[in-house]
Amino acid sequence: MFKVLRRIISLLLLVFIGYQTYVIHENVHTVLQYKSMVEEVLDNNDTQANVELVLAMIYTETKGGEVDVMQSSESSDGVANSITDSQTSIKQGVTLLSKNLALADKAKVDVWTAVQAYNFGTAYIDYVAKNGGTNTIELAKAYSRDVVAPSLGNTTGETYFYRHPIALLSGGKLYRNGGNIYYSQEVHFNLFLIEIMSAF
Repeated sequence: MFKVLRRIISLLLLVFIGYQTYVIHENVHTVLQYKSMVEEVLDNNDTQANVELVLAMIYTETKGGEVDVMQSSESSDGVANSITDSQTSIKQGVTLLSKNLALADKAKVDVWTAVQAYNFGTAYIDYVAKNGGTNTIELAKAYSRDVVAPSLGNTTGETYFYRHPIALLSGGKLYRNGGNIYYSQEVHFNLFLIEIMSAF
């Protein structure tokens, strides 16, 4: 009986892993459809950003499944989902990322601080510069709790469960209205996913 149960569990686990691999593969190839558009936008910008980083951010933001693929509307006019075409979304997203990368370089902080600032806002770059110069989950958590969340109404430190493997390794919680503490780590991981899955 135990052997049968173990086999059923193993089979279900294999099916689940297979399905998740298929979904990731499909999402990666959806994102890769924007590669030529990203290359064109980058060619018209003086930026430290590269194609792979922007594609990883698209994967992190929407997996290419929404018109505002880089979720850059709010940085443009303060209104969510106001951008109605992918090219404008990428142009605005690259503009913001390029600004963050230039500020990070000037402040002598790491590139991943600039990426995290895409989610938290540009002021995060100065915060990291004053606190060691390197983006970490601990710094992102403190900034989310003490700056971002209170500025958007969460003055009690309320949290919620965030279902993402990277988050689960560090407690799996985010501060409500506090942005994504794990954003830069997710982008970093998604760089790897795209590299692996684009080969198939």
